[in-house]
Amino acid sequence: MKFDMHCHTKEGSIDARVDIESYVKKLISQGFDGMLVTDHNSYDGYRKWKEIASQINQTLAKPFVVLKGIEYDTRDAGHMLVVLPDEVHCKLLEARGMTVEKLERIVHELGGIFGPAHPYGTGFFALMNTKFGKQNREMAHKFDFIETFNACNHIIDNVRAKALANKYKKPGIAGSDAHFMSVIGSAFTKFDKEIHNNNDLIKLFREKAQILADGSLLEKYQKNNLLKKYPGVVGYWVYNKVGALIYTPARHRGYKQLHVHAKAC
Repeated sequence: MKFDMHCHTKEGSIDARVDIESYVKKLISQGFDGMLVTDHNSYDGYRKWKEIASQINQTLAKPFVVLKGIEYDTRDAGHMLVVLPDEVHCKLLEARGMTVEKLERIVHELGGIFGPAHPYGTGFFALMNTKFGKQNREMAHKFDFIETFNACNHIIDNVRAKALANKYKKPGIAGSDAHFMSVIGSAFTKFDKEIHNNNDLIKLFREKAQILADGSLLEKYQKNNLLKKYPGVVGYWVYNKVGALIYTPARHRGYKQLHVHAKAC
């Protein structure tokens, strides 16, 4: 099955411009079987899909598979892609700012999987550009996968990500990281078994199934535009630190709920 494993929707990501329905239709037209919705610290894109899924799928020869994921903004290690089992609904993951070590413990206690998005991408949102990532490379042992192909990355960044995955014997995934229509479908991850829900996906990673990650790099991201990117990188660093502080009360509420009932936090 052919999936895009890194997708942003207008409903769930403030910087995305494509609604979930249009996203799905574009992927279907390109021969995809499914997608993993990975909005920034939000499940709103997936929630919208649940409202319209039956209406859209009844017009298709076979149902299009939309999986529920999130791109979590850690306080110290950049962005992490997270997938939890179908029966787990964790509001804590919508309160950004946890450390990556705490995120790892919670995700695995809940039976989920996680790994770094664009680990060598630009700026503080990339694991290997953070102080934590540089000083704690062995953290890679705890990842369930690594995004080794991101269509919005420079080719060198993807090469380094693949080397990281190979070194720690972790499966690689590919995602378009699309926020705009023109980027959708530019990366794909192929699985050798059927996937119908989050539990199927998690099981495949646990069983070390065959996975092919590849795609087409976008030309505009292959140029050196450091001067243009620098203000955004600095702005994101401020956004990350301030956001982590603002969401402290929400995280504390989430931690308390987590202790009360591990399956409904």
